[in-house]
Amino acid sequence: MERLQKVIAHAGIASRRKAEELIVEGRVKVNGKTVKELGIKVTPSDKVEVNGIPLEREEPVYFLLYKPRGVISSVNDDKGRKVVTDFFSEIVEARIYPIGRLDYDTSGLILLTNDGEFANIMMHPKGEIEKVYVAKVKGVPSREKLKLLERGVELEDGKTAPAKVKLLSLDKKKGTSIIELKIHEGRNRQVRRMFEAIGAPVMKLKRERYAFLNLSGLRPGEARELTAHEVKLLRAEASKKK
Repeated sequence: MERLQKVIAHAGIASRRKAEELIVEGRVKVNGKTVKELGIKVTPSDKVEVNGIPLEREEPVYFLLYKPRGVISSVNDDKGRKVVTDFFSEIVEARIYPIGRLDYDTSGLILLTNDGEFANIMMHPKGEIEKVYVAKVKGVPSREKLKLLERGVELEDGKTAPAKVKLLSLDKKKGTSIIELKIHEGRNRQVRRMFEAIGAPVMKLKRERYAFLNLSGLRPGEARELTAHEVKLLRAEASKKK
């Protein structure tokens, strides 16, 4: 038996916290009866409805995708642009969605799942999952400017957390640099805004690592399923930071 809110979260309907709100608001039924208690547990044979719609319980799946540039981190796009779930149309029956996002012009590692609870854990700010980006930027930032990134820079939505920065290479003739940036936050367009803040706008950006996961063996547009052990390690990685 599993807690009702966990079952709802695993079905991808909402995060566990949102599922708890739905229960308290009386929008969930179990075997035809409205339940408002958070301690309720259900079995796979119980019929669960959310807002009058029967819950379809899917086996949780977890994927790692090498997102190419020019792809939206969403399940659909009103402008008809390619989205990350388009790469799974022939291999996945479950309703999956991306965990977090990568900008349209950013390539690299992104996770997808149908497990709402897992997605919520991965995106929780207190989880502090480390993400590694490699950026090609305009200019050759001074050591002092790179130290600003390490200490945290002031953005319109507040100061960023300390980062790890490494200058990988530079081309003085072309006036460009390749820089590795390690952060654990996930604000909208954060990496690009951080480099803009030190006067080094991003020309090209790629997320190369997420926690211990990398893109080894994958080409843009290719994906693989995470192993059960990897999922377990990701949960442990997020929980130990809280």
